[in-house]
Amino acid sequence: MQKEYKTIREIAGPLVFVEKTEPVGYGELVQIAMPDGSTKRGQVLDTSKDIVVVQVFEGTSGIDRASGVKFLGETIKLSVSKDMLGRIFNGAGEPIDGGAPIVPEKRSEIIGAAINPYSRASPHEFIQTGISTIDGLNTLVMGQKLPIFSGSGLPHNDIALQIARQAKTLGSDREFAVVFAGMGITNEEAHYFMSDFERTGALSRAVVFMNLASDPAVERLITPRIALTAAEYLAFEHGYDILVILTDMTNYCEALRQIGAAREEVPGRRGYPGYMYTDLAQNYERAGLIKGKAGSVTQVPILTMPGDDITHPIPDLTGYITEGQIVVSRELHRKGIYPPIFVLPSLSRLMNAGIGEGQTREDHKQLSDQLYAAYAEGVDLRGLVAIVGKEALSERDQRLLEFSDDFEDRFVRQGREIDRHIGDDTLELGWDMISALPESALTRIDKKIMSQYHPAYRDKNKK
Repeated sequence: MQKEYKTIREIAGPLVFVEKTEPVGYGELVQIAMPDGSTKRGQVLDTSKDIVVVQVFEGTSGIDRASGVKFLGETIKLSVSKDMLGRIFNGAGEPIDGGAPIVPEKRSEIIGAAINPYSRASPHEFIQTGISTIDGLNTLVMGQKLPIFSGSGLPHNDIALQIARQAKTLGSDREFAVVFAGMGITNEEAHYFMSDFERTGALSRAVVFMNLASDPAVERLITPRIALTAAEYLAFEHGYDILVILTDMTNYCEALRQIGAAREEVPGRRGYPGYMYTDLAQNYERAGLIKGKAGSVTQVPILTMPGDDITHPIPDLTGYITEGQIVVSRELHRKGIYPPIFVLPSLSRLMNAGIGEGQTREDHKQLSDQLYAAYAEGVDLRGLVAIVGKEALSERDQRLLEFSDDFEDRFVRQGREIDRHIGDDTLELGWDMISALPESALTRIDKKIMSQYHPAYRDKNKK
């Protein structure tokens, strides 16, 4: 039987400082007995010879020095089962959809480890999101970590839901599912997410975790870990290909900063803890494939950049750990373009591993490079036009300028319910668009690919 300690020395924010205890482990669960007879749950955040720091999940209101503290001798575990598919849970992993409790097949510790580098398999399989700017120019590959960098008020939640609805692997009979975790989201956002999942039927192949803005900040720190534990179980125990969507990682980092301030830690950049890089990496590095196992975990973390600043510590550190980024543009959003994904600063470092013959199509890489180059040149010319006027441009430059507008209006813009196939829709649309450019401007495409896929040549071949 566990001892009960009544040696609370200090209460600061969500933290309780307990002195003179027996040796306890990091992450150990704690039960706190309140004066009114109720109990609260907590977790050991730090332990030393004299003091144990406990973070309390339900907040510290009502706790006083007379409250009793018990250390339960185990870490947080999630009850996992294949029955989690189609269910909605709170940020602590408890069902909130009115359904029956989960009968666990096993209980897994939520503080998982990154996949051993020796055991990792290289990501190489294409995931189709149905969004042209991602599939065509910043391809998502199974086992990758590809974050979405957005800003306050931009439709990143709509993009996340569209990816959750539409994501699939092509040409395989493997089972695909989504684990969706919302952190620090409002009640309105939570209702929007849940109603969209139910309306579209996407819930049947999803596991949803919701940590609300009104929930304790401490719970926000365990929500992504719980979601990733569920993802790893479905992937590596049942062979599912799991796409994990984490939104919003900025709220997660704000919770880290709040806990750090309560512990009176020396702050790092902009007040965030110095260990934030390590903490983020512990979550992000739980994506990947394991040699000899059928399943996979792919991550799409979403974060809102404070002040749209891509050099802010949260996007900056995330960019170091992950394999690229998808950037959501406020300028495109103002033009009424959805999804407002700006392809020029966006990048998928693993794209080349998941495209080409046998995956998408042999022309994918060259077409993608040509679309990017032509759009980049057209965007640069907009600045020149503001100075010298459109009439001063050569005919070639005028066509590139028109191409940049056409690219945004036809390739980038697509409806929230539009699911584009990579070959039949996205790549064909790309060829249709570059056919408006003079052939001398198509320097990224070789003659063999040009003769096979360029509309002008294809039409000749048909004749």
